[in-house]
Amino acid sequence: MIFPKPDLNPQKIRIVMVSECPPANRTDYFYESGSGAFFQTTKTAFRDAGAVIETYEDLARMGIYLTTAIKCNKTGYLVSAKTIKECALRFLKPELEQFPDIRMILCMGDFAIKAVNYVYKEKYGKSPIPAGSTYKIRKQEYSQNGIRFLPSYTHTGDSFNIEKVKRQMIAEDIQTALAYLKSH
Repeated sequence: MIFPKPDLNPQKIRIVMVSECPPANRTDYFYESGSGAFFQTTKTAFRDAGAVIETYEDLARMGIYLTTAIKCNKTGYLVSAKTIKECALRFLKPELEQFPDIRMILCMGDFAIKAVNYVYKEKYGKSPIPAGSTYKIRKQEYSQNGIRFLPSYTHTGDSFNIEKVKRQMIAEDIQTALAYLKSH
């Protein structure tokens, strides 16, 4: 099990970016090292969006927290819905509850979308993000109890630099999140 261990003030977090699952190498995980693979692709995604970040402190100052929906490494390509739900309710839900003023949750990938839906369905009786292909649903606005939910693609892992179209959509979604943060 791997949990983020950031040094930040939970009261100042306004955006949570939920990626899919931890990397195989723990040193590549969020908040483990500024040179880890997950932070490097996050920096690139923000740069693509027109926002330069160099450190985790830069993100914290912006009010952004990074985490994963699943807290253990995948053993294969897919993860069962049961595992996603269990991880979401057992680990992601209390993790999100530590931030009292979340304005937006970026769901970076299918596992993240499912996990966030499980958390908020249990909490409020309704999933905030409808089922559907990410490219079809990502341009719509989904809000629930003062939080906007933005489905996107994963900005971590090997696939980030492979599909240029998805990388562009990730940048657009980060731009949307940053603009939303400024207006709220």
